[in-house]
Amino acid sequence: MIRSFLIAILIALVFRSVAYEPFHIPSNSMYSTLYTGDYVFVSKLSYGYSRYSFPFGFEWFQGRKLFTSPKRGDIIVFRNPENPRIDYIKRLIGLPGDTVQMKHGRLFINDELVPQTLAGSVADEEGSSRPRKLYREELPGGVEHSVLDRSISRPADDTNAHTVPPHHYFMMGDNRDNSEDSRFAREPGFIPPSTLGVGFVPEENLVGRAEIVLVSYKGGVPIWQVWNWWKALRNDRWFTDLSN
Repeated sequence: MIRSFLIAILIALVFRSVAYEPFHIPSNSMYSTLYTGDYVFVSKLSYGYSRYSFPFGFEWFQGRKLFTSPKRGDIIVFRNPENPRIDYIKRLIGLPGDTVQMKHGRLFINDELVPQTLAGSVADEEGSSRPRKLYREELPGGVEHSVLDRSISRPADDTNAHTVPPHHYFMMGDNRDNSEDSRFAREPGFIPPSTLGVGFVPEENLVGRAEIVLVSYKGGVPIWQVWNWWKALRNDRWFTDLSN
C-alpha cells in the first residue's frame, strides 16, 4: 500500500516536471484573458527545460536543454528575475533584439505602433459595475489578443525605449494598468522604477506556456464549506483554450 502510494507520488512529480504543471492565477494582471481563480495547465514541453522546470529549483544543470524558442504572443509562466521563488504569468511582447516602448498608453515595437481596435467594454473587475474599454491588439506576426486600458494616464503608459538583450524576453500583462511586468525594473534606465523588479526575463527563467484553463472559481466561499463549492465555480471558464 505504502509502496503504491510512493510510486504514485513519484509519477506525479515526474509528470509535473517534464510535461504539464497546474498553475493558479493569483491576480487580475492578465484580465480579461485570465481571471483570478483560474487554474491553467502549463506545458513544460514547449520551451525545453531549465533548473526552474523542476521542484525546488535545484540547479541540476545550467541554461536550457531541448530549447525551442517561444513565439511572440505566447502566455508564459516564468520566474521573477529579482526573486526566482515567485512565479509570474504574462504575455510575450518583445523578442531578443526588439525595441519596446510605451507612448501615451500605446505599445510600440521596433518604432512601429501596434494596431489596436476598440472591441467593446467589460467590467473593471469581477463584481464591479464600472466598465473598462476592451481593445483587440495585433502583434507583429499576426497574433491578436485582448487588452484593457483605463483612459486616465498611468506611470507605465510612458516608458523609455528598451532593447531586449540576447536570450531575454519582454513580458506584459493584458491588463495594462494593473500589471507588474517588464516595463518595471530596478535596473538603471527603466521608467517607472519598481521595488519588485521584472525587467527583461532571462531565457533560463521560462517555466512553460499556458495552454488551457482547466477549471475556474470565484472567491468568497470558505474552503471548509464543501457543500457550497459549486457556487464558486465559473462553468463558462472550463477548458478555455489559451493557444494562439
